[in-house]
Amino acid sequence: MLAFTFPGQGSQAPAMGRPWVDHPAWALVQHASDASGRDVATLLLDADAETLRRTENAQLATYVISLVVHRAVQDLGITASVAAGHNLGEYSALTALGTLPLDDGVRLVAARAAAMQTAADQRPGTMAAVLGADEETVARACAQASGEVWVANDNGAGQVVIAGDPSAIEEAAAIAKELGARRVMPLQVGGAFHTPFMAPAAEQLGAALDATDFGDASVPLVANVDALPHQHADQWTDLLRAQLTAPVRWRQSVDRMVADGVTTFVELGPGTALTGMLKRLAPDASALSVAEPDQLGALSAAVPAPGAAPHGDGEHLFAAERLVVSPAAGVFTPAPDVAEGQHIEQGRVVGHVAGHEVRSPFHGTVKGLLAVAGERLTRSQPVAWLRTA
Repeated sequence: MLAFTFPGQGSQAPAMGRPWVDHPAWALVQHASDASGRDVATLLLDADAETLRRTENAQLATYVISLVVHRAVQDLGITASVAAGHNLGEYSALTALGTLPLDDGVRLVAARAAAMQTAADQRPGTMAAVLGADEETVARACAQASGEVWVANDNGAGQVVIAGDPSAIEEAAAIAKELGARRVMPLQVGGAFHTPFMAPAAEQLGAALDATDFGDASVPLVANVDALPHQHADQWTDLLRAQLTAPVRWRQSVDRMVADGVTTFVELGPGTALTGMLKRLAPDASALSVAEPDQLGALSAAVPAPGAAPHGDGEHLFAAERLVVSPAAGVFTPAPDVAEGQHIEQGRVVGHVAGHEVRSPFHGTVKGLLAVAGERLTRSQPVAWLRTA
């Protein structure tokens, strides 16, 4: 079993979009800019580290570039059996699985970032990674500190993140070292996320979540809040609201995916933080990352061929016939320049579903379009029929 994982805030880096500019998946950046009313390309290409550190920039940029990477992987015909996202990465995962359309996802991520930035400005806080101690030990250090500080992420394998008032973090860090922690590292984030400091943000985000129409996920997504797989549309409003103030249970999420049979984890997006964690959390599993186009070849070599994937982007019929299927759930919009009897090349866009491009994994002659404009499709529902011989 293959799992996709998506990184969160803190993985961003200047110019992280540059390697993707000439890749077809880069077209998603303009779509995201139109939906958000912001120049996402400039964030991905020209923003410096300090600009990207601000929550409203870090979250949007990380979300979009992660989906650019996913689109490139999707175009290879590679799909996962389960997914999970770390912190903000949960939104990337939801969009990748067809639960959250790109347009809605961009707006929701922007609303989330704004709410978190406002909460952070009102109640300044920060985060730090405690290395060499388990969650129980770090929680004890937080409890002994006189100020407000909590466990915010359990990343496992001796890496636990704490968040809260800066002075309380210093105190908890000193206590943790007395209890055996090896090192404490400040994190480059703009607030005390996943703590009660974010309660105003959860309330503010609630209105945007209530106005968002989620769909069922194509495969289960293991949530940060409870480390359990979820697939139904009606579960995500409450889960995402709770995520702002509840700790990220990443260790438990990985344990759950391994218990369910995952043997390969692929991190899609900037950096390699999750891949490093997974090598420690699940040493018997394979873990690799895709952050740049030149890593796509290694991914193709490490996973089954697209034709063997249970939910590939194309379904084989007879020797000379192929179906192009929808990569996501949502309303279908056909491409105006694709018609019956027309020869198309591999990778040609035949339409869009909920912001996702429907690309043909095959070249051949269009024998018929099997979906009509405005039709609501499920993931893997046939869109077009091709004859390749």
